[in-house]
Amino acid sequence: MREVVKKEVLKLLHAGIIYPVQDSEWVSPVQVVPKKGGMTVVKNQNNELIPQRTVTRWRMCIDYRKLNAATRKDHFPLPFIDEMLERLANHSFFCYLDDQIYGKTFDGCLENLRKVLQRCKEVDLVLNWEKCHFMVREGIVLGHKVLERGIEVDRAKIEVIEQLSRPANLKALQSFLGHARFYRRFIKNFFFIARPLTNLLAKDTPFVFDDACLEAFHTLKKALVTAPIIQPPDWNAPFEIMCDASDYAIGAVLGQSKDRKHHAISYASKTLTDPQLNYSTTEKELLAVVFAIDKFRSYLVRAKVKIYTDHAALK
Repeated sequence: MREVVKKEVLKLLHAGIIYPVQDSEWVSPVQVVPKKGGMTVVKNQNNELIPQRTVTRWRMCIDYRKLNAATRKDHFPLPFIDEMLERLANHSFFCYLDDQIYGKTFDGCLENLRKVLQRCKEVDLVLNWEKCHFMVREGIVLGHKVLERGIEVDRAKIEVIEQLSRPANLKALQSFLGHARFYRRFIKNFFFIARPLTNLLAKDTPFVFDDACLEAFHTLKKALVTAPIIQPPDWNAPFEIMCDASDYAIGAVLGQSKDRKHHAISYASKTLTDPQLNYSTTEKELLAVVFAIDKFRSYLVRAKVKIYTDHAALK
């Protein structure tokens, strides 16, 4: 690892990005992490399938938390992942240059690409040819597959999850739930399904993977494999919210109707807190409506909304 750090420091030094400083009062720790190289599944000593990331190269990282604490903050709001994905979906052509360029038509995408390349030339920005993809119909962005039809899960990641055997310990369970939670917007009533598994994460809870946990484990894997294509919102059409509540969880679906068919935009759910478990059925159903409006607020501001519930008392 010392050679990796030395090579990177010399490269930055020769490029004029860094320069030597003598007797500095500040120092930040350096560590080396593997660069993204895909996922595979291997067997451990107990013959269990464990997901592993393949390592092709290494990246030098510096812990600048102390420096960041003393740096003037940039108040520019960062976009949400969902917002970025929805901006890309429903376009026909894409280019990837460590960022996404897109267009409704081939000529439109080509013109956007020309502008970006021209700007790169003006500021002497060098692109990695191996990481560039031009004029493609689909691509993987932030762990999601983006194409003209909408947004899908990354099938390569789902295939790895599909091969996993039942978690044998708490660490394996946390790993599985971490992978599954990443795609929870594709799974209806995610936290309702996962409740037997999330109960095992509570402090001082013995790890007993019973039949209920096994059923939840297989149900989540099946839900990931059969996850639907999520549609980006049409800002000119009204939104529809479908709410539901159970004894210990609430859920909602945000969608829109096109050509008399309902298209899901996002699923959301949460488990109830101890005080909320004591709510009446009507209160839980109303809580689901409040939760949905709060969860999908960024979509609903200044938009027409229809809310559907199967609880007669709320109608």
